[in-house]
Amino acid sequence: MATISCFFGLRHLRSDPSHHVLHYRRGRCVRSGRGLAFWFLPLSASLVEIPLDDRDESFLFHARSRDYQDVTAQGVITYRVADPERLARRIDFTIDLHRGLHRHEPLEQLSALLVQAAQQHAWRYLAGGDVRELLADGVDHVRDRIAAGLEADDNLAAMGLEIVAVRVAAVAPTADLEKALQAPAHEAIQQEADEAIFQRRALAVEKERAIQENELQNQIELSRREEQLITQRGQNDRQRSQEEAAAARIGAEAKAERRRLASEADALAIRLVEEARVQAEGERVAIYRDLPRHVLVGLAAAEFAGKLEHIDHISVGSDMLAPVLTDLVRAGTERIEHANGEAKRRGRGGK
Repeated sequence: MATISCFFGLRHLRSDPSHHVLHYRRGRCVRSGRGLAFWFLPLSASLVEIPLDDRDESFLFHARSRDYQDVTAQGVITYRVADPERLARRIDFTIDLHRGLHRHEPLEQLSALLVQAAQQHAWRYLAGGDVRELLADGVDHVRDRIAAGLEADDNLAAMGLEIVAVRVAAVAPTADLEKALQAPAHEAIQQEADEAIFQRRALAVEKERAIQENELQNQIELSRREEQLITQRGQNDRQRSQEEAAAARIGAEAKAERRRLASEADALAIRLVEEARVQAEGERVAIYRDLPRHVLVGLAAAEFAGKLEHIDHISVGSDMLAPVLTDLVRAGTERIEHANGEAKRRGRGGK
C-alpha cells in the first residue's frame, strides 16, 4: 500500500518494494517501477499500484460426478503479476490520491477471474469420473488439470499473470454420501475388530484351557509323586522295621549268647568250686579219717564251741572221758618215744 503525504498543494508518494507504481500525467506514463518515491501534482496525475508478491487464492468447487453424486474440491492457487503494465491495461488498479488506497477492488476481480478459470477445468474432470474414482485419485488429477489449464490459458498470459502453484487439499463428497461410502469400510473394520475380539477371546479360552490342563497335569504329577513318596516312605518304614528287627534279633542273640556264656562260665565256676569243695571235703574227710579219736573229739569240741556264743555249764561223762584220756596217754607216750628216738639219732650223728 502506497503512502501519500500532502505538502502545501504538492503530494508525495512512497511505495513498498513489493509494489509496482505507474505514474500517468495527461494520459501518458511518466514513471514506472517498483518501490518508487516521488512528488506529483494531484490535479494532473493518475497513479496505479499493482502488487508483485505471490498471492494465494483459495477455492471451493462444487460439482456432480458421472454417477450424479455431489463432490467438492478444495485448494489454493498461488499466482503473481509478471507484467504489471499489461495488467494495468486490463484491470483498474488506480489508487486514491488522498488515501493511497485502490478506488475499486481489483484484487477481488482478479481472484474471481482465476477461480472461474480454475473451476471450468476442475468441472471437466469431476463430471467425467465416478465418485469412488474421484475420491481415490481425484486430488492429484484435479491439481494437474487446473495447473495445466491455467498455464495454457491465453487470457491470463495476456493479462500478464503467472501461475506459481496449484494445491488441492481434498476432493470430498457430501456428508450423507461420505457416511454411505464409509459404511462398508466401517463394517469391514468392525468385522475385523469383531474377528480380532473373537480371536482374542478364543486365544484367551485356549490359553485358559492350556492353563487348566497344565494345572491338571501338575496335580496329576504331584499325585504321582505323592504316591511315589508314600510308597517310598512305606518301603523306608518296612526297611527301618526290618533293620530294627534284625538289630533287635542280633541284640537278643548277642544277649542270649552273653547269658549263655555267662551261664557256662558260672556253671564252670560252680563246677570248679564244687569240685574243689568236694576235693577239699574229701581231703578233709581223709584227714579226719586218719586222725585219732581224741583229736576228732577235740576238733569237734572246738568247732562246736566256736559256734556257741556262751556256755553256762558242760557235763562230761566217764564214757566219753575215759577213751579220751586213754588216747591222750597213748599219744603222750608215742611222742616221748619219738623224741627219744630223735635224740638218739642226733647223738649218733654227733659222734
